[in-house]
Amino acid sequence: MKLKNILSGLEGLKVKGDLDIDIKNVDSDSRNIKKNGLFVAIKGFDVDGHDYIKSAIEKGAIAVIVSPEIDKKLLKAIVDKVTIVVAKDTRLALAICACNFFGNPSRNFKLVGITGTKGKTTTSFMVKDILEKAGKKVGLVGTIATYIGDKKLEDSDRTTPESTKLQETFKLMAKENCEVVVMEVSSQSLKLNRVAGCDFDIGVFTNFSEDHISPKEHPDMKDYFDSKLKLFDMCKTCFVNADDLQTSKIPKLLPEKNVSTYGIDNYCNLLAKDITVTNSAVDFKVKIGTRNERIKVDIPGRFSVYNALAAIAITTALGCTAEPIKEALLDIKVPGRSELIENSKGLTIMIDYAHSPESLENILSATKSYTKGRLISLFGCGGDRDSGKRPLMGEISGRIADFTIITSDNPRTEDPTKIVKQIEVGMKKTNGKYICIVDRIEAIKYAIEMANKNDIIVLAGKGHEPYQEINHEKHPFDERIIVNDIIKGKL
Repeated sequence: MKLKNILSGLEGLKVKGDLDIDIKNVDSDSRNIKKNGLFVAIKGFDVDGHDYIKSAIEKGAIAVIVSPEIDKKLLKAIVDKVTIVVAKDTRLALAICACNFFGNPSRNFKLVGITGTKGKTTTSFMVKDILEKAGKKVGLVGTIATYIGDKKLEDSDRTTPESTKLQETFKLMAKENCEVVVMEVSSQSLKLNRVAGCDFDIGVFTNFSEDHISPKEHPDMKDYFDSKLKLFDMCKTCFVNADDLQTSKIPKLLPEKNVSTYGIDNYCNLLAKDITVTNSAVDFKVKIGTRNERIKVDIPGRFSVYNALAAIAITTALGCTAEPIKEALLDIKVPGRSELIENSKGLTIMIDYAHSPESLENILSATKSYTKGRLISLFGCGGDRDSGKRPLMGEISGRIADFTIITSDNPRTEDPTKIVKQIEVGMKKTNGKYICIVDRIEAIKYAIEMANKNDIIVLAGKGHEPYQEINHEKHPFDERIIVNDIIKGKL
């Protein structure tokens, strides 16, 4: 594709060189550049892509996109070697170039974007399952993996991929005739323009609570909220949770948008009534079309009602009737979300991705309501992330659980012992019984050894993740495997 066509839609560019050259690949990682490639230099949190321009040229780049702050000596050294495009925002430039290079594939299917602090993954799986029950071919891009129908393309290492990877995936989904693509959209992907240029048909904002506040994510809650709200700038139809303090404000914040609401406690367009929660499911009444339908969801907890309402709002907007909705939600299973681990000891051991104060409170409160014996909570907090939530989560577990094991999560570059001590500060504000065991495998062993068949163990924080991240390395750590290896005496 001609470089001038790849740059279509970008404004305020300054160009030195030929725009009629043929480009064979586009990337912001110099290691992925091929002959006749376009390299986009991005200044990241830890790495500056401008330092890799010469490497990209050696790999075969014939054009580069750079920021106005590029070092003048470097600019002089490459000016006669490649076409140079200066863009004010190289992240935005990468996203728009990726859309153009791969043929703007999101225009070939209905694109659904789901954002929010909690519920993105479960809601996206619900939507996918409902649409498939209705006979549609569906793609899914999210925290757990990328799917086309039943085929898993690959596991995910982030909620929303980089724009080049995303558009390449969309092209494949369009080629395989997906009618709808459902995507989890993280606040980071919106802030860093990974989804710029995507043609969203429907957007959902599930809820909003404290998370992702750190130097490498969002400086404060306003930035976090505003970043998520950017999704609605790209959507034709929008849905929000009427019971959430922040998302309920969105219809008034965006009066020019078509924003509909769903909820339980407040006036809304899609209202759940007559809710019953059991130890294995939740059911409620909701109006679909002209009839009140009884919906049963195979994931217990009030939060499942909100996720189901969001999924119902999306799928009815896409033309689904009550029957596929009821059928799909009755059988819904989401990896790492309230997932029970089968084991030879017959213990009830649940893994859940809960890693924020509100999500931990939700899973523990829901589980506590049907636990016959003790609720044993095991969790940690990720390193290089919002440290303010650590004592809050300790206090929540101390208040709800009968016994808490504070341990490590993904410490990344932080000292896990320090993280555990910060969680313990909140725990000490309660009368909750607890122990600190930094090694997560030893912590899981302790939980299994102390539990009996009436107890429920909740292993929170890791969920579907098959790794533990320590000092930039991801070590194998699948809690489904670890639990059974411990019980079999292998660990």
